[in-house]
Formats: sequence, structure tokens, C-alpha cells
Amino acid sequence: MSNEEIIEKARNAVLEYDADSAVEAAEEAIKAGMNPVDVIANGFTKAMNEIAAKYEAKQLFLPHVVAASDAMTAGIDVLNPYLEKMGVSEGSGLGTVVIGTIEGDIHSIGKDIVAIMLKIAGYNVVNLGRDVPVKDFIEEAKKHNADVIGSSALMTSTMVNQIRIEELLKEDSVRDKFKTMVGGAPVTQDWADKIGADIYAENASDSVNKLKAALN
Repeated sequence: MSNEEIIEKARNAVLEYDADSAVEAAEEAIKAGMNPVDVIANGFTKAMNEIAAKYEAKQLFLPHVVAASDAMTAGIDVLNPYLEKMGVSEGSGLGTVVIGTIEGDIHSIGKDIVAIMLKIAGYNVVNLGRDVPVKDFIEEAKKHNADVIGSSALMTSTMVNQIRIEELLKEDSVRDKFKTMVGGAPVTQDWADKIGADIYAENASDSVNKLKAALN
């Protein structure tokens, strides 16, 4: 099986909610000596973006998203040990990122991929999980002396909560202490500009590139 076929198998596994097939694709990628990031970005993540778009268009429902997420997680769990070998040890000095899915939103896969990619790039990452209260972003950023607060929103109904992060930072007089990064399927550069976020990340790779530029 070629690398392209393995990536397509990974993509189809998520689209078909097939965790066993996702595990097989991940194992075949490792056996073939592929870069696990390629499998994640072009296989699993690409499929999840398709699932998210269909969910937003009301062509799929929450159980479909959960099933697709479970399949993707099963595949990534196989790749994780290899991703960690590629990474730089924590404390590398590149910076600390507090990241989570915004309050009211239970989607986590895209955010988790960003967290993985940032770890590989050498950042210390504090992953807060999903449906994170806005105040927790601020509190955890202070606690960990973070450089960046990243919030993900996969629904237009929850992305408005990203505004609250900006507002709370200003109310607490700490807005200039942190860079803010926003992302998620409905989020755009225009939205980031409108709410005053420092960085808009279109995808995991984009988040790494823009974060490096913002912190250097």
C-alpha cells in the first residue's frame, strides 16, 4: 500500500466512523515509515474538517461527530508515541500555550491536533479540554505564566464566547501579558480582527507558523 493509499484509508476511516480501520491505517503508516504528522493532517484532520462542515450544514448530527472523533482518536493514540519521539522536551523555552475548546462547545479533535503540533514544535502546552469556562482560560494562563491563550470554537453559536476572553483580559488589566489565538471551523481572520485576537490559526500547521512569528 502506497503512502497516499494509507492517508486515504485514514481519511475514510473517520468518514465511516470506523475506529478499527483508523488503527489499521495508523499502524500501516508506522510500518511504512511515514511521518505521523502527514497522516494526521492529510488523513484524519482532513476528514474531521469534512465532518465538521457537514455538521454545520445540518447534514450530520452530534452522534456522527462523536463517532468520527472516536475513530480519529483511536488512530492518533497509535501515532502518539511516535509523535512524542519527534518532539522537543518540555521547557525548551519557546513558550507556554494554554489551549482549550471554548465554553458551550464539546468539540475537541481539532484543538487536540493543534496541541500535538505545538508540542512537536517545542512549546509547553496546557490542554484544558473542551467546554472550558472563559474565566478558566485566564486563571490557567496566570497559573502557568503562559505566553499564549488559544481558544477553539467549532460552532457559530459558541465562537461569540471568544469575545469574552478578550473582555476579561482587559477587565483584569492583563491583556498585554498574553497573546491570544483563535481558531475553529467558523472562525476567520475577519473575526479575529473584529474581537481583537492577536493570532488567527486556520489549521494546526498554521498555528505553529503564526505562533513562531508572533513570539519571535
